[in-house]
Amino acid sequence: MFHVSGKPIVGAAEAVTTLRERGHRLRFVTNTTVRTRAAIVAELKRLGVDIGEDELQTTAAAAVHLLRGRRVLALTMPSVIEDLDGLDLVGEDADAVLVGGADEGDETGRVFSYMNLARAFSELQAGADLYCLHKNRWWQTSRGPLLDSGAFAAGLEYAAGVEAVVIGKPSPVYFEAALDALDAEPKLTWMVGDDIEADILGAQKYGLRTALVRTGKFRPDDLERSGIAPDIVVNSLAELPDWLERAL
Repeated sequence: MFHVSGKPIVGAAEAVTTLRERGHRLRFVTNTTVRTRAAIVAELKRLGVDIGEDELQTTAAAAVHLLRGRRVLALTMPSVIEDLDGLDLVGEDADAVLVGGADEGDETGRVFSYMNLARAFSELQAGADLYCLHKNRWWQTSRGPLLDSGAFAAGLEYAAGVEAVVIGKPSPVYFEAALDALDAEPKLTWMVGDDIEADILGAQKYGLRTALVRTGKFRPDDLERSGIAPDIVVNSLAELPDWLERAL
């Protein structure tokens, strides 16, 4: 919503500043699982986004809260391990298998190798529970759509005959945590995103109002096929402040 492979979305950073100036409380809710919270905040600040680290809600932090005290086999990018501090990360005899997201580099092939997926399958067969930081099918890059780790999670579900617990969007618990942080009611809160399923449908199921942006993952065909109806569709985040000003 703010960038694609580091290239900024025009006007998005300025929109955040405008929303703050007009009195809106903000929470940045991400499914990004390949960089630490500090690295994400630093990247957004580099793009000109006015954000504090305490305003960013990540799936890794939610996983630590949920899985603390359990033995966890984590298939995640090494760059996010720092944010999993507090978990008992193990290579075998796990209580839980945690699947993170894919990245654009070669590390994805190593993390989701056959041997690692087979190890995860064995742990699930032995009774471990399956968790996903998210279950995205793909994400948008400067090279076009790239396969995300939801495909690997689905394969583990199929092979082991289990159902994964999704920690990030579209999990209702994730939206609940955001609303608690804002001390806000769902019907008075807007979820703004580019993912018709994780962002828009997930938020609608929790009672939030929704704004779909035509950037990043947005595809007109996906919107048409989904049958999901956002409250509004805007070309980018840059248009949202003025739309809200007129509507509210």
